[in-house]
Amino acid sequence: MEIAGAPESGGTVSSPNDPITEQPPPQPIPPLAPGPEESYQPALAENPPWSGWEVVALALITLVTMFLCVLVVGYALRPYLAPHGAWSSVITTPEVIVGGQLLAYVLLFFLMYALVRNHTEQSVFQALRWKWPKNWSNYLLAGLILATCLWPLEYVLPMPKKLPIDDFFQTAREAYLLSVLGVLFAPLFEELFFRGFLYPVMARRWGMGVSIVVTAIFFAFVHTMQLKYSWGPVLVIFIVGLVLTTVRAVKKSVAATVLMHMGYNGTLFIATFIATDGFRHMEKFKQ
Repeated sequence: MEIAGAPESGGTVSSPNDPITEQPPPQPIPPLAPGPEESYQPALAENPPWSGWEVVALALITLVTMFLCVLVVGYALRPYLAPHGAWSSVITTPEVIVGGQLLAYVLLFFLMYALVRNHTEQSVFQALRWKWPKNWSNYLLAGLILATCLWPLEYVLPMPKKLPIDDFFQTAREAYLLSVLGVLFAPLFEELFFRGFLYPVMARRWGMGVSIVVTAIFFAFVHTMQLKYSWGPVLVIFIVGLVLTTVRAVKKSVAATVLMHMGYNGTLFIATFIATDGFRHMEKFKQ
């Protein structure tokens, strides 16, 4: 008859006088490798520390700052550009407008930094979802591909023969100035504002889909003046905004859209550089 708790047949019964052998502590069981579904982590919801009203205020301050900076730069350069010319002719020169925008960008970058730091102690890069991509060159290439794919629309959509921005391509010096502004500085500022500040506050309220479209609409709207309010080129800019905002929404990276924007603008300027023989024959730009 078996007694509960008794050793099995053939076992050895320990004596109270036998030395106690210390048993090693139990080892933790290693976790199982997660499967495809378990390893998936849902994207973080957009919840920036700033409010939508602060973004509106930032937009208004941007307009005022750019206007004032153009006046300041125009006043500083007037003795060199047109000492006896009319004030209105000075502030519309490419040197003054490009210089004024560069000065405004510097001031506004500090304002953006202060706005983020005023709301959170986390890194500014983290708050803005900067997230520099490892395969950063792919995003430059994506911008080039985007510009190439949209190029045929120039022959399909109604495009005005002359745009206000064409006035910046009168001389090689003006073309180089605009190229530096359009490839290095304008994409950085525009992406920080539209995809860094504006998109997340709208996505928090309306979700990804609606916010992508609305952000692209605002992005195209700010370019209407330089595109002579023509719906053809504005539609192209709207498509560019859709692509850039979609990348920002999916990749959660403003740095990725900055690189794409630089690649897109850089492709346009490189094409102009080649078409005008290195900006030496600017008359070809108008043909």
